[in-house]
Amino acid sequence: MTGDRTFVIVGASLAGAKAAETLRSEGFGGGVTLVGAERHRPYERPPLSKPYLRGEAAVDEVFVHPEGFYADQGIQLRTGSPVATLDRRRQEVVLEDGDRLAYDRLLLATGAEPRRLDVRGAELDGICYLRSLDDADRLRARLATASSVVVVGGGWIGAEVAASARQLGRRVTMVHPHQAPLQTVLGPEVAAVFRALHADHGVEMRMSTRVESFGGATAVEEVVTDHGDMIPADLVVVGAGATPRTRLALEAGLRVDDGVLVDGDLRTSDERIFAAGDVASAWHPLLGRRVRVEHWANALHQGPAAARNMLGQATPYERLPYFFSDQYDLGMEYLGHAPAAQRVVFRGDPATRAFIAFWIEGDRVAAAANVNVWDVVEALRRIITSRQPVDDDELRDPDVPLDALARDLVARAPTDGDPA
Repeated sequence: MTGDRTFVIVGASLAGAKAAETLRSEGFGGGVTLVGAERHRPYERPPLSKPYLRGEAAVDEVFVHPEGFYADQGIQLRTGSPVATLDRRRQEVVLEDGDRLAYDRLLLATGAEPRRLDVRGAELDGICYLRSLDDADRLRARLATASSVVVVGGGWIGAEVAASARQLGRRVTMVHPHQAPLQTVLGPEVAAVFRALHADHGVEMRMSTRVESFGGATAVEEVVTDHGDMIPADLVVVGAGATPRTRLALEAGLRVDDGVLVDGDLRTSDERIFAAGDVASAWHPLLGRRVRVEHWANALHQGPAAARNMLGQATPYERLPYFFSDQYDLGMEYLGHAPAAQRVVFRGDPATRAFIAFWIEGDRVAAAANVNVWDVVEALRRIITSRQPVDDDELRDPDVPLDALARDLVARAPTDGDPA
């Protein structure tokens, strides 16, 4: 009987909150406990680098659920409760305050944490990281009085914070080890669009550059680069990537390798323990490889999938990775996974900042991004999941409707039982 069982979710994150919600919506009548180290109830992270950071969104807008949701659903929410260890033999979660929570099924949704810079002066006041709501509050307060902001790193956090700081009228310099922001994610062709975007909005771009040290007495005053430049700064925001929070899993003896290893049903090497969100390195049945995705949509959908698998519903997680970003007047959506892409095909001119990019592996589309072009994600999804060869000219030609191209590729795909 499900009413006799207790499920514990470690990580009061978006993935954890949506998993708890799904357990109840699927009719689970047993105990559900959602444990979070932070003092806040679960919230969404994308606004923290964009409207919330700029003061355009109130704090109530970032929370996943209204304040009374968890009590109304019979979900025990324990905030400000860091977990010390997992006792797999006893099937218990041990909190730092000594409380022990027994579980029949356990979900790890512990997320990721910012990668810290290990350089001289890194401890100075005014050097900030952005991951949590408290981080965003501190950074928002500092941005109100900062004059010279240096953003270290040109990933999603770095690029979005740089855009927000410029929209607030601050002087911004971006220091990034690659030739363009987002190059490791999007490749040089599309990344060049973002480099030009930030430069056009007044960001001083210091590309192919690393931070050597930070200078200042007690607070940061300058950033010293490996080129010997000294950039004035009274605020530094570091966006040097993130690492999955795997300590609990590792110490408990679960299989870990750049995240907690899970199968297509999001089950770890312990059949009673599941993982979802930023911390999970999941086998993707469609892609045929492991994928760990640090984006909102993955947490939004993977948490519920894990919940259904905890209930024994056998729900493989097959959604394509998806993420979005808004910077200045540019909005983009990206769908798919293309670590081995050989080339990029454009529909539209990237110089206009309104185009679709296709990443090609062999003769198939592995990923696609629509930039300031809307209502095409479903067609792009069908093109990618068809796994069918497609001619570059068809992708490039704006007179070939994407919906028609998607229908044609899906029609070509073998059905179950047909030879591939």
